[in-house]
Amino acid sequence: MQVQTYVQIEAMLNPVSILGVTVLSSVMSMAVLGSLLRAAIPGVGCWVLANAFSAVALICFALQGHVHALLSILLANVLLAATALAGFEGLRRFFGRSGLPVAGLVGLVAVGAGIAYWQWVTPDFDARVALVSAFHVGVNAAIAVIVLRERPPDRAKYSYYFVAVTALLVSVGHAARGMAYGLGLLSQGRLLESSAVNIAFLALGILALPTLSIGMVMLAHDRMADRLRTLVSIDDLTGAFTRREFLARADALLKSAARTGTPVTLAAIDIDHFKSINDQHGHAAGDKVLMHFASMVMDDVRTGDVFGRLGGEEFGVLCPATGTGETVMLLNRLRDRLAASGYRSGAGSVLHYTFSVGVDQYRAGEPLSALMARADAALYLAKASGRDRVVEAAVQAEDG
Repeated sequence: MQVQTYVQIEAMLNPVSILGVTVLSSVMSMAVLGSLLRAAIPGVGCWVLANAFSAVALICFALQGHVHALLSILLANVLLAATALAGFEGLRRFFGRSGLPVAGLVGLVAVGAGIAYWQWVTPDFDARVALVSAFHVGVNAAIAVIVLRERPPDRAKYSYYFVAVTALLVSVGHAARGMAYGLGLLSQGRLLESSAVNIAFLALGILALPTLSIGMVMLAHDRMADRLRTLVSIDDLTGAFTRREFLARADALLKSAARTGTPVTLAAIDIDHFKSINDQHGHAAGDKVLMHFASMVMDDVRTGDVFGRLGGEEFGVLCPATGTGETVMLLNRLRDRLAASGYRSGAGSVLHYTFSVGVDQYRAGEPLSALMARADAALYLAKASGRDRVVEAAVQAEDG
């Protein structure tokens, strides 16, 4: 019974068995990542290709002794190196990098040349191992660096750290393997020897591939979650915050102002005669006016100001640490800019439009709805007074 158990364990730890399990893992990773291709996330295509390279490379390795060394040694090693490089290129694209990874491509050519030299010119298995390990050390270290350097500061850290730590561990494992064989501390004649050390290195180096693929899937899902968050918080036409996001940020600002005693001012904005713009020029022109207006506001508002589209042609600007006088100046400056330019259509014509604003300052302890109601009342007064003007709620109180 003990002998049978030992034979079963030995079969499980056979290098060919490890390669077979990893091939299946690569195929499953391809299927999972392939399902994300329609999401058009940059880099996912490279990660699918990396797993394809990995599967073919490992099959070629497993066929050593049954097919020509051109396939089982040269092609297998080059494809495995290309696996790491494709994974790195996928990350570069994921983070918006452009251009070719020249150093990586040069290294890939060097791996192919070195494998050919130490296989047929001066046969040396240990030198081949050291060369391939050096390449993987460099690529996996580069993966860890780019993930840690480019990680978005406003995203959850876990998936990024998972990829970086995995890549660093793979890099350390390859460094240990390369040094052990390169310095002559270990020696063997072929990859698939069933020694304990060789199996340990194979398990570390090869099983790391599906682990990194899991990390890539996590990054892709993080990017999709970020897209969903953007869809909820950013108006897709104007680029301003949606009403929901604007109200959430406004509520947080007012709570902060209540604690610190700093002023916060709200400006309620409405584009004048917007229905007439749609009726006379078409809804497409109306959309262009909304986009133009939003871009002008976003050019004028300061860092920390909150700008949102509250519905239709209605917008809001919340100005922290700002009194009503300064906010009125900001909006009047925007009115002057708009009057001087207007919206220039693609045909070269200029569409002039104006906007009205109601402004008021937060009063300690009041809810956001009360502040918005006063700003809206001031906005209605601005429209009733002839439009194209900024009115403070305090002025309304005095006139009443």
